[in-house]
Amino acid sequence: MDKKEVALKKHEEWKGKIEVISRAEVKNREQLAVAYTPGVAQPCLEISKDTELSYKYTRRGNLVAVITDGTAVLGLGDIGPEAGMPVMEGKCALFKTFADIDAFPICIKSKDVDEIVRTISLISGSFGGINLEDISAPRCVEIERRLKQECDIPVFHDDQHGTAVVVLAALLNALRVARKSIENITVVINGAGAAGMAIGNLLLSRGVGELIMCDKQGALYSGMDELNPEQCKIAQKSNKKCVKGTLEAALKNADVFIGVSAPGVLNGEWIGTMAENPIIFAMANPVPEIMPEEAKAAGARIVGTGRSDYPNQINNVLAFPGIFKGALAVRARDINEEMKIAAAQAIASIISDDELNEEYIIADVFDKRVVDYVADAVADAARKTGVARI
Repeated sequence: MDKKEVALKKHEEWKGKIEVISRAEVKNREQLAVAYTPGVAQPCLEISKDTELSYKYTRRGNLVAVITDGTAVLGLGDIGPEAGMPVMEGKCALFKTFADIDAFPICIKSKDVDEIVRTISLISGSFGGINLEDISAPRCVEIERRLKQECDIPVFHDDQHGTAVVVLAALLNALRVARKSIENITVVINGAGAAGMAIGNLLLSRGVGELIMCDKQGALYSGMDELNPEQCKIAQKSNKKCVKGTLEAALKNADVFIGVSAPGVLNGEWIGTMAENPIIFAMANPVPEIMPEEAKAAGARIVGTGRSDYPNQINNVLAFPGIFKGALAVRARDINEEMKIAAAQAIASIISDDELNEEYIIADVFDKRVVDYVADAVADAARKTGVARI
């Protein structure tokens, strides 16, 4: 059987990738009376006096909701909330496997931003954090922004910010190899959707020297027509030299190309016009903007992709389990830019100077150090920035 057939067969066998297991034994009347009525009334009464006690007397402090509306599932597009359920279950399995966090999949049957925000806001008291997943742009940006205002628990759209964190981590280490500083480089991001803008904003927060965002219209610049509100915001903070024209024009003398766009859009000849020791992160999946062999042949010093069959896989699994573990540990109200930068720096720090090379700039997803490194850094940043409750 090919991989598709194997996956389908296993999903039929599993009948779901997660299950609910009771932490309380209920094998006799005494245990029943403690776990349920009448004993359960006491924690209920305590929580009614102070809802923060829900973290003490329930599973809320280690429970994340993984939520989609099914409009941007993997590379499959708008296939509906029910069809997105296998991905949400998979994400929950990753939370449990990598960080021992319980997660529950919720697929909302609506494309209305107001309905989605209200639904999530109304159920947020049952969870310690919200992980948004596979929601189409630009709606995902608005949904996350509004939920951050309405909810007092972390709301994190992994497609945006998990990607951004791992890209920053990989870039920090690539710059160590190339002997360049982030303050003095020019980065070109191709793909001005939700992920691309999240990467761009995080790089700006980390102090990147120059950033040029590109999409199908070419390089984005302040005052450009036909930009959506989020693109307008980032255009005002980037492309300081007001470069105009195609991706080819934007790449001249640039140090880094980051692709979150479409297969085959990066011409190898353009890499030859970039600065010395160019860094290429071609992350379109399953077919990247340029294949690693072609990028290397064109002069790329370091190449990363989203694929597991090449070195330097830029994978969100390196980020979100540890980020949520750290945020939950301190009952954070938010996951802010400082926490994301701390996560990226923690991931980057795992690889020592002796280990670091062109083929190894980012840790393996199964490196057991990653989650705790990230969690500790995120918790510390949460305390320093005042979003931690404990």
